Amino acid sequence: MPIEELTRNAVDVLPAGELERKLALGRPLRVKLGIDPTGPDIHLGFAAVLNRLRAFQDDGHIAVLIVGDYTARIGDPSGRSIERQVLPDEVLDENAKLFAEQAYGILDRDRTEVRFNGEWLGKLDYAELVRLTRTGTVARLLERDDFAKRFGRHEPISVSELLYPFAQGYDSVAVGADIEVGGTDQLYNLLMGRDVMAHYGLDPQMVITYELLVGTDGADKMSKSVGNYVGIDEAPDEQFGKVMSIPDGALPQWWRLTLDQDPPPGDPMESKLALARGIVSRYHSPEAAQQAEEHFTRVVRHGEAPEEIPEHAVPAGDPVHLPALLADAFGVSRSEGRRLIAEGGVKLDGHSVSELDVPRDRLAGAVLQAGKRRFVRLNGAT
Repeated sequence: MPIEELTRNAVDVLPAGELERKLALGRPLRVKLGIDPTGPDIHLGFAAVLNRLRAFQDDGHIAVLIVGDYTARIGDPSGRSIERQVLPDEVLDENAKLFAEQAYGILDRDRTEVRFNGEWLGKLDYAELVRLTRTGTVARLLERDDFAKRFGRHEPISVSELLYPFAQGYDSVAVGADIEVGGTDQLYNLLMGRDVMAHYGLDPQMVITYELLVGTDGADKMSKSVGNYVGIDEAPDEQFGKVMSIPDGALPQWWRLTLDQDPPPGDPMESKLALARGIVSRYHSPEAAQQAEEHFTRVVRHGEAPEEIPEHAVPAGDPVHLPALLADAFGVSRSEGRRLIAEGGVKLDGHSVSELDVPRDRLAGAVLQAGKRRFVRLNGAT
């Protein structure tokens, strides 16, 4: 396979000439990618990197997925202006299992190793941890952009955050990585892996970073924590609608990173429809894409209710607090529900609702709508 295919959408390929040297070894290379299990869904931004990993597999190499079940308990500081909150162990464990399983929708299962880094990091004793930290210096750690900014603002940086790059580098030692791939925000951590491997007497991995996909807001990188993401396992209607919400300026990058194609010339709306069809077809089926487009046309473009609407019980009490009902019916926060109401985005039977407390008899049997795409039919059961 041409090197250009392996490095499609790459930003950094380091050191120069190292990929050619690794490929000339004449054996399957071990290509490592780390997974952050702080959320259960793989989004399109991460899928773009997985697709490049699949290209390595198609060229005969082995994908090594490192599920960071242990490092997630530290919290990756990359790109963070504050320390990341650490989730409970049981949530991380469940997310890790779901995340790894979703990855097989893109990767070749037979050429994929899935490893959980608690397997080796959980066994490090204090002496080995001290040895590991000797591969770097505090001065170099503070050269990181995110750390440097926080240090300059006299904001706290925990010691556990400083340890994260060492732990990620030790993952490369444990699995014998030849190459590590990731987004551009991971460059520092990936390069640290080279230093750690050299410290342990191993041939250092080479590093490839790929362009980060902008989120549905067109502003920030796609992120589960920001909420501007499209999950590859989301329902076809939801995927289609989210893709249609991206700003026109994001279309060229979305076409390149999600479908490996250039956008078709012409009307941005038609380009966006084609993009949405392509994404839903890839992660579901062409039939699902057609149905999702019909749903989008009916509900969003023509402002009609969908043909099939799930039912939801009206809660006890009279009147009913509408933000609480929205939270229960659609999974939004109560503050988000209040915002939707204030902006005219909540409707009953097609009519905007402005009050926060609504008489119970007005809700029973009505169609409740939040935004353009979310509907439930309310019944009177408690």
